[in-house]
Amino acid sequence: MEKYINTPITEEITKDLHSGDYVYITGTVYVARDAAHKRMIEALEEGKKLPIDIKDAAIYYMGPSPAREGRPIGSAGPTTATRMDKYAPTLLDLGQKAMIGKGKRSAEVIEAIVRNQAVYFAAVGGAGALISKCIKESEIICYEDLGAEAIRKIYVENLPVVVVIDKDGNNLYETAVKKYNRL
Repeated sequence: MEKYINTPITEEITKDLHSGDYVYITGTVYVARDAAHKRMIEALEEGKKLPIDIKDAAIYYMGPSPAREGRPIGSAGPTTATRMDKYAPTLLDLGQKAMIGKGKRSAEVIEAIVRNQAVYFAAVGGAGALISKCIKESEIICYEDLGAEAIRKIYVENLPVVVVIDKDGNNLYETAVKKYNRL
């Protein structure tokens, strides 16, 4: 089923998203990879505030390539989500509602998704040039010294993703394999 949603991504939105849904996201999304996630968790451990408003936020696990002239960003494909697995439960418990990446997630992340009524989306790996066309604005908001791994705030229009793990813990990677094996 195709669905169109806008950020921020609230529980009102996640309750209607199901594993296997094709979703098009419009609005503000943050970009952060493992180095930025590590810094955010370190900041929390030091009693500092996060550099972004995590409540109902969507974080895209992506390290963009440099922007071509006249474009806000270069190729913008997803990176492997498992590298963020040790950090994701903490951020989900603080109110983050959506993650965008590629690949499987750990049992701890899936438990945090269910506990927090969140969602994990997959973007298509290898389609970074096409995905970048959905990104209309991009700005580095912190950790600029991390280069491509700095935290960015991007504005997207109809960013195409698939719900892999929904708020109930239904996991497309598991159900699709079972369905394939039956065939």
